Amino acid sequence: MEQLKKAVRLNRMGKRVMDQFHVDGDVNVPDAKSDMARIVLSVGTVKIEDIKMVENYARVVGKVLYQILYAADLAEQKLSSLQGKLPFEEMVYVEDEPAGQIFVKTAGAELTAVMINSRKLNLKAMVEMELSSEGAREEELTMDVEGEEPLYKKYRERNLLKLHMAKKDTYRIKEEMQLPGTKENIGTLLWTEVASRKLDTRLGTDELQMRGELQVFCFYESLEGKIDWVEQMVPYEGRIDCPGAEDTMFHHLYTELTDENVDVRMDEDGEMRILGIEATLEIRLAIYEEEKMNILEDLYSLRQVCLPQRENVMFESLVMQNHSKCKIMERLSLPELKDDILQICHCSGYLQTEHTEIVKEGILAEGVLNICFLYVKADDTIPFDVWQGMVPFSHIVESNEIYPEMKYDITGDLEQVSVSLLGSGEVEVKAVLAFHIFLRKPEEVVNITGIDTEPMNMEEQENAPGITGYIVKKGDEIWDLAKQYSTTVEGIMEVNELSSGELKPGDKILIFKENMSIL
Repeated sequence: MEQLKKAVRLNRMGKRVMDQFHVDGDVNVPDAKSDMARIVLSVGTVKIEDIKMVENYARVVGKVLYQILYAADLAEQKLSSLQGKLPFEEMVYVEDEPAGQIFVKTAGAELTAVMINSRKLNLKAMVEMELSSEGAREEELTMDVEGEEPLYKKYRERNLLKLHMAKKDTYRIKEEMQLPGTKENIGTLLWTEVASRKLDTRLGTDELQMRGELQVFCFYESLEGKIDWVEQMVPYEGRIDCPGAEDTMFHHLYTELTDENVDVRMDEDGEMRILGIEATLEIRLAIYEEEKMNILEDLYSLRQVCLPQRENVMFESLVMQNHSKCKIMERLSLPELKDDILQICHCSGYLQTEHTEIVKEGILAEGVLNICFLYVKADDTIPFDVWQGMVPFSHIVESNEIYPEMKYDITGDLEQVSVSLLGSGEVEVKAVLAFHIFLRKPEEVVNITGIDTEPMNMEEQENAPGITGYIVKKGDEIWDLAKQYSTTVEGIMEVNELSSGELKPGDKILIFKENMSIL
């Protein structure tokens, strides 16, 4: 007998591994920069450059990119900034064997900058990383079988999720923004910040279509030495090649915005009023398709004994792909700023999901929204300062179906954030969080891996009754009765004048051996 098989590609995700470590170093102020009087704002981001397994450890090489905004010598009454990097190499213990390629799923740094003197500062970064691994495996399912003798076969329809493609890619964003007419020309950039917002992705024919916005903030000194700032949402769109993809498929992705750069450019009048924005969107993408498969479940022959060998194989079926938004509105009492704050220049934030679990309504996500805002204060010497804090969140991404053994991928992004002054030392934080989930449940499939045959016991067949009266019981299927009594489904239907193969408990039927006939 020849088995007709179908290869089904599945995605494998390894267990996540959490790691924390510190990176520190002393930094000297370059000769071209002014002396430091006070640090206003310090931010660190993590850039991963390489990761590979070394025995039971993941060797992670990268750097913490830092950006420091500081008040220069009080006599000059101006702001200045520093940028640089702190390299690191971390060995992360991985207890379980990776499912495939290991990668850093998320990485962040909490940076603390302390002045040693006016020309030197110490930087300490607490880096937190989440590692995971991803790979593909292939299973062969027996869909049919062919043989020289007539065979009677039973199939089971299953709706299975299979991996179409898993890839890592990058998309380079290049945009420009024009200064509003009320803003002065740019002399020196002091602080720039570029964040990804409202990223929407969908599959098309052979491509992944992307549309999103960059929140761009620039704090600068004009040619006349005046401090000013500008903030805009810059839209962008693009595509990533995905051969074979179709809009009926499903996808889940992890993205990270890296290599952000903002530079000043001349407009058509020769004035420095254009900002060039460049960034790289790093994408880790998995595309799935759902397929209905008629899988061979059992078979028999009337001329020989068929002995199928079986094994249980775990697949997955789709439960739901869902997008859900969570609105945050929180009043914060900041008495220390009551008589100090005059205006908020800019606010930013990032999402830190600390816990997820399956609950009866869906997937629960809990964590904090880290908030930072730059404000103008009542101080003629250094009129700018920064407040940093966090707001907790708890959100359930609803699902109509819940299974305890369900698997899920979930990502959370910050779409919008604003901070407003309410007076009397109070501010109001408003934010919109977007969550994307991809839910699957395990599907156990009994797969026929091989078929042995034996000669039929003719004496036993001859001694079996030629006609059997049978009362249908709950769970009986006509195919199973045909196999048990050495006949065919068509034979039972013809003798009992059945229009369909469905049987109801309590039905009384006659079953004739295939070599018997009363017609």
